[in-house]
Amino acid sequence: MPAAVKPSADGRRNLFGMDRVQLRDAFESMGEKPFRADQVMQWIYRRGVGDFEAMSNLSKALRQRLAEHFVVGTPDAVAEQKSKDGTRKWGLRLAGGNAIETVFIPEGDHDAPPVASGQPRYRGTLCVSSQVGCAMDCSFCSTAQQGLNRNMTTAEIIAQVWFAAKQLHCDFQNERDISNVVFMGMGEPLANYGAVLPAIRILLDDFGFGLSKRRVTVSTSGLIPFMDRLREDVDTALAVSLHAPVDELRNTLVPINRKYPIRDLMEACRRYTAGKDRKSHIVYEYVMLDGVNDQPALARDLAKLLGNMPAKVNLIPWNPFPGAAYRTSRPENVKAFADILRHKGIVTTTRKTRGEDIDAACGQLVGEVQSRQKNRLRGIPVVTQ
Repeated sequence: MPAAVKPSADGRRNLFGMDRVQLRDAFESMGEKPFRADQVMQWIYRRGVGDFEAMSNLSKALRQRLAEHFVVGTPDAVAEQKSKDGTRKWGLRLAGGNAIETVFIPEGDHDAPPVASGQPRYRGTLCVSSQVGCAMDCSFCSTAQQGLNRNMTTAEIIAQVWFAAKQLHCDFQNERDISNVVFMGMGEPLANYGAVLPAIRILLDDFGFGLSKRRVTVSTSGLIPFMDRLREDVDTALAVSLHAPVDELRNTLVPINRKYPIRDLMEACRRYTAGKDRKSHIVYEYVMLDGVNDQPALARDLAKLLGNMPAKVNLIPWNPFPGAAYRTSRPENVKAFADILRHKGIVTTTRKTRGEDIDAACGQLVGEVQSRQKNRLRGIPVVTQ
């Protein structure tokens, strides 16, 4: 069963926190036909309408009841920055005084006018947060150094997408500026499984945002039990933050590896793609750290580890943050590492750093986190479904 939707301070429930099953159940409990829930979802997600009075195919009485029991609640923006490359970052204030960060990375000419009526000026990827801070303690990640305050709700996750779409002046009914949504912002998504799963369902639902299953990606540091659950619960793309092909090194870079070592992680990855269509693969993220994990021998180890799996490797030049003990790998070393992988038949890309001038690049998101968990890996909080 879906996780319960918590009411707002005034007792009203935020509709962003309810997938179609939950919303239909709520309407039935009010004595309304379930299809009314579908209509409301279409207004919110396919037309971008959050005002109940504007939902003209609903009766006046129902619109009044909706206003009494529900709210379409977005967070307050406390900061907005735009990079010279067009990347945009918003700081969003949440209940409890914390703030998280959400990033939009455009493709193509981000200042171009629409090419035709009903088509977006550009398309791009929205990187959403799923926790306030992070408990994974990855040593190269700025977010992880803050500790964890709490899990975000489904409503807070989905509100990021709706907020960004509004800011980008998206055409909700036709093609959208937001063509991909990735759970790669603040937090470990699978440690907040009970809230992330309904959010994915809203993103994929034809009455929701209507995105393709290959355009929604969940990134994980390797929480194996929830990788297995995700495979059974919803069909979506998966990215694994690998960063090292051997346990001794990965234990240092990604401490959760001590609980779920590489051999077990690879078996979980095989299970995740088993029986899926031929194009199904996992993206393995690999941040490039000078003199730490960028040596040719480790490239060969990585190729051997992934050689018989449907895999794509995404090499990520490390993005600096104050106080970090690492350096970014030199471009020639990144290229040599990639060449070894490609020679071994591994599909490999090198991620172009975007938004670094506004601290919006991979591993740089910080927001404002009042940490409740500085000793992060003891008792990772998980919202179960």
